[in-house]
Amino acid sequence: MQTVAVVTMVRDDAFFLKAWLRHYGEMFGRQNCYVVNHGYGEEVAELAKGCNIIGIPGDPHKNFDVKRWSLLNNLFGGLRRYYKHVIVGDVDELVVVDPDAGVNLLQWLEKAETDRIYTPVGLEVIHRIDLEDEPAEAQILGPRRHVRIAPHYSKPCIVSTPAKLSRGGHFAQYPKLHTPDDLYLMHLKFCDFGAYTGAMDRRNAVSAEVGVDYKQASIGRHWFAQARGEDREVFDAFAELPMQDGFDMRVVRRKMHRSFKARGDTGYFEFDRPNYKGQYVLPERFSGIF
Repeated sequence: MQTVAVVTMVRDDAFFLKAWLRHYGEMFGRQNCYVVNHGYGEEVAELAKGCNIIGIPGDPHKNFDVKRWSLLNNLFGGLRRYYKHVIVGDVDELVVVDPDAGVNLLQWLEKAETDRIYTPVGLEVIHRIDLEDEPAEAQILGPRRHVRIAPHYSKPCIVSTPAKLSRGGHFAQYPKLHTPDDLYLMHLKFCDFGAYTGAMDRRNAVSAEVGVDYKQASIGRHWFAQARGEDREVFDAFAELPMQDGFDMRVVRRKMHRSFKARGDTGYFEFDRPNYKGQYVLPERFSGIF
């Protein structure tokens, strides 16, 4: 049985797909990467050559995020029978292992226990446009060193047991919480000002085609132009986040475990997601991971 497959769905987001392919494709081999090409995009197909590309229609429709996660649930559910672990998530989310562990993600997963779901602590990589002038194209961590804790992106994304994930992948129908100290899920939405504005332009265009509000589309408000706000103000505000000393996420994991509980009668499980207001400088050891 192969160690790991990784699954994502993408529409036009070349900047994030390139980072996803550098990180996972080089580590796991492209033959173990599964890319759902929403809309049969030619650029996506070209960039993802060597991966398992699954083309699907890109016609606008209501509830597209519900349909997206229905597809992803069935896809990783099938792949789980051929791989020890399956990583599933958005194209702008990358799982990493703290380099202090002395192994990369593949080596970590080769020794990791199966029959469970792992939930890495979510960290949002932010572009401090007042400090970081270097482009983040060929490499992101290094040119970008600032992060904030993102509980919303502490996702149950490494699966090796029968389970269903919720829309967005935020919750799992799995009654235990495994949060290894060495694992992080890096969210890249705000990692580069230019990439952010381009991605938001595309997402606003998609939501406009659908012609419904965010509730009917079953996706986040940020896909809609009226909820977008001023891009530069969003990035300027990162400088105001209080700087935190060190880089110790043990208290975050403890809070996740203390608040872990059933999510009503949905069958899913959740933990509290407080609003952490600070920012951290990533230790130098993370530079160059992707």
